[in-house]
Amino acid sequence: MNTRHVTSLVAAGAAIVMLLSGCGSTGTSNSSNASDSNIISVYGSEPAHTLFPGNTTEAGGGKVVDQLFAGLVTYDAKGGIHDEVADSITSSDNATHYVIKLKSGWKFTDGTPVTAHSFVNAWNYTANSANKQASASFFSTIEGYDDLQKPDVDPKATLSGLTVVDDNTIDVKLSQPDSAFPVKAGSHAYMPLPESAFKDPKKFGQHPVSNGPYKFVSWQHNHSIEMVKNPDYKGNRVAKNDGLNFKIYTSPDSAYADLRGGNLDFTNTIPDTALTSFQSDKSLKAYNDPGGNTLTFTIPEWLEHFGQNEEGNLRRQAISMSIDRKTVAEKIFHGTATPAVDFLAAPISAYSKELKGNEVLKYNPSKAKELWAKANAISPWSGEFGIAYNADGTAKNWVEAICNYIKNTLDIDAKSIPMSTSDEFLSNVDSGKMTSAYRSGWGPDYPSADNYLVQLYDSSSADGKGGNSGNYKSPEFDAMMDKALSAPSTEEADKYYQQGEEILLQDLPAIPLWNQNATAASTSAVSGVEFDYGGGPVFTALTKK
Repeated sequence: MNTRHVTSLVAAGAAIVMLLSGCGSTGTSNSSNASDSNIISVYGSEPAHTLFPGNTTEAGGGKVVDQLFAGLVTYDAKGGIHDEVADSITSSDNATHYVIKLKSGWKFTDGTPVTAHSFVNAWNYTANSANKQASASFFSTIEGYDDLQKPDVDPKATLSGLTVVDDNTIDVKLSQPDSAFPVKAGSHAYMPLPESAFKDPKKFGQHPVSNGPYKFVSWQHNHSIEMVKNPDYKGNRVAKNDGLNFKIYTSPDSAYADLRGGNLDFTNTIPDTALTSFQSDKSLKAYNDPGGNTLTFTIPEWLEHFGQNEEGNLRRQAISMSIDRKTVAEKIFHGTATPAVDFLAAPISAYSKELKGNEVLKYNPSKAKELWAKANAISPWSGEFGIAYNADGTAKNWVEAICNYIKNTLDIDAKSIPMSTSDEFLSNVDSGKMTSAYRSGWGPDYPSADNYLVQLYDSSSADGKGGNSGNYKSPEFDAMMDKALSAPSTEEADKYYQQGEEILLQDLPAIPLWNQNATAASTSAVSGVEFDYGGGPVFTALTKK
């Protein structure tokens, strides 16, 4: 994440929806705005949950957790993997057995050591369904995972495939090959936790003790989350600033106004009202680069007329072909988004414009009407088609635009359904209570097609165990993902991921819409703006005069 999950919200991560919440405060912090301070004030949104890494699957909390914690590996701007707390991760037995060696000397911000137990205890806690952690499915390939998903599982039960050999060595046995294991080991779900996290998880989530580039200071709900540089951090992401102040807003317009007024240093959420002007605004520095975020909307399996059957598939395909993605991108996103051609984003190696069946992502109103008529022959349509979104975010314009396309093309009642806050929206998504389609999307947790596909559409991620919030289940798709995870090389794995996508293009559990650019703006005093492989800002690189 983004963290970045934007999901069903990674997302996990995980989905992840880039949701905005909080009170929209524009109050200033003396430490953040003092001219002699190198603490950077940045746009933030109220996290949907407490700051517990294994339960963080949306952007508001993901951006914060990313800065506070350090995992086994980190990723560079091109998606390359680098050891962080890990000294080595060694695979044997066709990617079903891993031995992890840790570097010594790492400490949490309370002074306690980071050991093999810190990782294993955290993974066991997240994987155990009794703890209701949204990233449980990230551990689905480790031996013993299925036992931890049973309704009557003991909250203290652990993954049988995990063994602490000594303070610096972890032995991991998998129930199936998983070549992506070393890649996802840098995601939120895999972060280490100190003993204090398990003594009082609720308290810890409000005031986390971490091991990353920053140390937590305070969380004033709906106002700000503050952190300072961690002097004991030993990893790859050493901060060039003295700290971060995530100022929480309910409206990106308010944040942008604060930026222009000098009361905010940086934002990576440009409001719709500024998309045509932010790059020419001489009072700011503007950024618009290719990114890894996807924007979709999900049609859950439980809606009438949208089961995973012939009628449901015909209707999903008809709706998808009713939408003129290119025109909406030009008129609403103004050069900051490109029409989707698959379920991935361009920086991911399996991304392809040549997938069989991708014509369902192209505007074709006559074909859409034909498919809708075929569905009506199976079961006549009744009712309305709605797409829900959080009104405190940036989705209003594009949701209304695609609803108009669906209405005009298919001659049905299609409308947007605003929900007042992201908290309300996420609560309904996470609990499976949505009674309509809903906006979704993803910001990657790790640079692999596995993160976009397995975590969002595999059966192991359904039923509240991951980012598959629409509860899509396809044995054919699952089998293709297993083949990808068993592949001996990235090139071989990508072929299976692409074949899996071709199944998704038939079933369309979510409708791909656009890939979003990495857009941002800062005051003229800020420098060092960089983006990671997924298009998220590298907060540790920010500095100001």
